[in-house]
Amino acid sequence: MQNNLAVIEVGERLDDYRSFLKNISFLNKVKSKELVVFFRQMAVMIDANIPIVRGLRILSQQTESDYLKEIITEVANEVEGGQSLSSAMSMFPNTFSDFYVNIIMSGETSGRLSEVMNYVADQKEKDYDLESKIRGAMVYPSFIVSVLLVVGFIIIAFVIPNLAKVLSESGAQLPWITRALLSLSGFVSMFWWLVLLLFFGAIAAWLAFIKTPQGEHIKDSLKINIPVFGKIWRHIYIVRICRSFATLVRGGVPISQSLSVIKGVVGNVVFEEIIQDAIKSVDEGNQISESLASNKNIPIIVVQMISVGEDSGKLKEVLEKSADFYSREIDNTVRNLSNLIEPVIMIVLGLAVGLFVAAVILPMWQLSASF
Repeated sequence: MQNNLAVIEVGERLDDYRSFLKNISFLNKVKSKELVVFFRQMAVMIDANIPIVRGLRILSQQTESDYLKEIITEVANEVEGGQSLSSAMSMFPNTFSDFYVNIIMSGETSGRLSEVMNYVADQKEKDYDLESKIRGAMVYPSFIVSVLLVVGFIIIAFVIPNLAKVLSESGAQLPWITRALLSLSGFVSMFWWLVLLLFFGAIAAWLAFIKTPQGEHIKDSLKINIPVFGKIWRHIYIVRICRSFATLVRGGVPISQSLSVIKGVVGNVVFEEIIQDAIKSVDEGNQISESLASNKNIPIIVVQMISVGEDSGKLKEVLEKSADFYSREIDNTVRNLSNLIEPVIMIVLGLAVGLFVAAVILPMWQLSASF
């Protein structure tokens, strides 16, 4: 009796542990590069006629990530228990999105699973390269802005108060800009803790706001309309839509179902609404290009190419060419990003230095000249 109770307790704990694993993506996130390797190796094993369960067991032993190892083991257990590979993967949506599940399901149905695995790995690798370029492009402007904020805070809170004593003791009539800066500096130096509290509080409030439907829509709208970077983000979403759509169509997934899957992986509410309109248009018997033509966020060249693809029956080829074209556009923009940002940075630095000279240095120079 005690042994039976012990087994029940262990089973419950194991189930709880498995459930816990599926819902801690914020602590254990599978990297894009790890997924590329996983799909690539699975394709090789399927080509070599190695049974799926055995292949999964082998990969679970070779995987360095403990979290991914647990997931692969669970997928292998489910497949061994009679589930299809796509069904088993669908149990881990934080790792295998609907995009992967649907394309792998199409590969299982058509008998082209290894081909689909290789194609998914290729597309994921392209996405990974694109994400790496964008992250690299954001480092320089983020660093400059951070340095400006820190240096500005230090000058206003700690440097200017010392200069204020000299200017105040002189008894000279100070310009309004100097008086305004001294007042701001006095407030910041006295209530610096409140300034920091308000600053980080505003960040926390913004992060909480963008989790709401309205806030998320505002954030995503700003993201694609901000100068310089807005164009890059729009092209990223175009590439993501075209590449994912081409992959699903190539795998034999129906158009309407493909659009529903893409809606869940595009990553921007504005573009999700565009895709939803396209789904409605397709369900009503219209072409995809008809619903896209009226939206300013979809380049006219993409609309025209999709229209040609629909009419000629070569939709997947057209989508792949569109994705490749805008990938090159992103590469060119990112490569020239420093040339676009440097003038803005120089203007901001010039304004900051000019303000400091007009408010502090110039009055001190006039004061020294009067003696």
